[in-house]
Amino acid sequence: MTNRLGNSTSAYLHSAAHQPIHWYPWGEEALAAAERLDRPVLLDIGAVWCHWCHVMDGESYEDPKLADFLNQHFVCIKVDRDERPDVDARYQRAVQAITRQGGWPLTAFLTPRGEVFYGGTYFPPDGKYGRPGFRSVLEQVHRLYHTERERVDGHALALRRALAEAGVERVPAAASAELLEGAAEAMARVYDPRHGGFGTAPKFPHPGAVSFLLERWLDTGDDSHRAIAEHTLGAMARGGVHDQLGGGFHRYSVDERWVVPHFEKMAYDNAALLHAYLDGLAALSDEAHAATARGIVAWIREVLAHPDAGYGASQDADVGLEDDGDYFTWTVDEAREALGDEALYDVAAAAWDIGTAGEMSHDPSKNVLFVAADAAMIARRLGIGTPVAEARLGEAKEQLLAARRRRTPPQVDRTRYTSWNAMIAGALIRAGAVLDDEWAVAHGLATLRWIRASHADPAALRHNPDGVGGLLDDQVQVAAACLEAFEVTGLDEWLAWSVAIMDRCWRDYQDPEGGLYDTASGTGDGLLPTRLTPIEDAPSPSPNGVAAITMARLGAQTGDPKWAERRDAIVTPFAGAAPQLGVHGATLARALSWAALPESHLVIIEGKSADDEATARAMHQAALRCPLPRRVVRFVKQGTGVPLGLPAALRTMAVAGRETRAYACSGNTCQAPALTMTQWHETLSRLGNPGPR
Repeated sequence: MTNRLGNSTSAYLHSAAHQPIHWYPWGEEALAAAERLDRPVLLDIGAVWCHWCHVMDGESYEDPKLADFLNQHFVCIKVDRDERPDVDARYQRAVQAITRQGGWPLTAFLTPRGEVFYGGTYFPPDGKYGRPGFRSVLEQVHRLYHTERERVDGHALALRRALAEAGVERVPAAASAELLEGAAEAMARVYDPRHGGFGTAPKFPHPGAVSFLLERWLDTGDDSHRAIAEHTLGAMARGGVHDQLGGGFHRYSVDERWVVPHFEKMAYDNAALLHAYLDGLAALSDEAHAATARGIVAWIREVLAHPDAGYGASQDADVGLEDDGDYFTWTVDEAREALGDEALYDVAAAAWDIGTAGEMSHDPSKNVLFVAADAAMIARRLGIGTPVAEARLGEAKEQLLAARRRRTPPQVDRTRYTSWNAMIAGALIRAGAVLDDEWAVAHGLATLRWIRASHADPAALRHNPDGVGGLLDDQVQVAAACLEAFEVTGLDEWLAWSVAIMDRCWRDYQDPEGGLYDTASGTGDGLLPTRLTPIEDAPSPSPNGVAAITMARLGAQTGDPKWAERRDAIVTPFAGAAPQLGVHGATLARALSWAALPESHLVIIEGKSADDEATARAMHQAALRCPLPRRVVRFVKQGTGVPLGLPAALRTMAVAGRETRAYACSGNTCQAPALTMTQWHETLSRLGNPGPR
């Protein structure tokens, strides 16, 4: 038997199709049924990767007695937060206004009009963890709804009004270096100098903040910014939050040391972290960051990537309800059996702190792998040469990974959401060009082509080809990825598509008070007519911040002044809030830097000979790896005319000569043309030094 979720394409909703609850998907039908039956609505919002969502499903929603009570007294709606981020955003805010906390599962109680009057997150079936029991909550809500309706309606109305007024307060200000320093100082105040990262447990990566601080170091020469970013990148990469065997990052760390993660892996996290480690590689010339970036690419390729194009949304943390990261953790006996050689085990145990006292509280024999010692330290401890330690460590990693692959893996949600697919595609295209990974570039470009081909109107994208339309994040992430494709390939089709999308965004999403709404229209059921103007990273990059950066890059690439005007129309109303937002305003702060400071143009023009082609390719890769903030890269084939958007000084030089050459301008200052790789490296080295240029 299945309920109404049986035909759902959502992996999360489909997993609940067998439950005895008479679930409805989100929509008018459910609210109409609540109105007709005069019942409150139970809204459950979760995700397929969410551990506590599965726990609550197993404990409560699969209990026949509890299901019978719900079916008699409530209309029940289940929502996949990945499939309907617009629904989740509004109801998260409403519940947070009640409880001061949010998360998943989100459990909200609504009137038949879809307005919240009570809510929370996870409720155990019987009271524990300091939380009320779910059955008692349901009984109280049922009584309140039918005996104190005026109170319910008044509370619901107050919450609707609060939601309409919610969001970041607009603090208009002209873009300035002072505001950028204020944002950097706010990030520094929550920096953890002992363990790296920002704040305390639970600790999230905040890759946008890392990239912003690297930019501030390069702009100002202030080594404190570099130190925070460098420490954070290194600490995360060495921690258990980074999958030491399979690559990629788990969603967050439950402890401040980055050791014990929440084991789910998200597409959007790994896309943003890939950009951050590429930024670290460029700015710090640390090949360890290249290795971390390659590991993210490898995980995407093995786990998320569809064969031809596109990427799944997430990899679950667990295989079953009693499982808590077992796929990723190791007992001493499991590690010994997998390695089969005591010398290999000794190296692995020293490297990743495998011992009898593991890190998992539910089973202390389970070890999370994190870097406790490098090859040189292991060599000294075991009395072997460093090359021997490195070789054994590589062999141990391969054997542990092979053994892990024989385990039952956590589920992968194969749904190809447009925004997250674009984030990964853009990151892979950039990574492939920098790291010489042909698959990464090819698959990223194929994914963008798939997105374009699967939409009847490629300038008005849906969340997935069969999903909800009119979400700002889908539009701006694709437009941003197109600019990565344009900088790497030099093909005008990508620039043209980015322009078309952002023109449409400006038409359909404008908030008259500044910024862009998160939806194209204020229509729908429940709280959906309330349009939000998202400016914070929560945790994926703010759509308004991404939009402003994309508009700034379009202005630099096309020379059309409308893009700077539109960028400022997004940034200026919120600029004064950047120092208040700290790490949660990193994308806004990066957009602010495009408005406050000049960009740098790196232009490579390919000559006609075979040698010219090889030189141009090498110059292009060097430009893509250059750490210049607000960098704009153009790759131009010989004879294609003067590219749009070049500074005046470069427009004249670009048509001179037939050989491969490269030009660099920062602000209004241009360097002499480079005709050889040696000259080009010297030019980029001068421009890439930290401090004012």
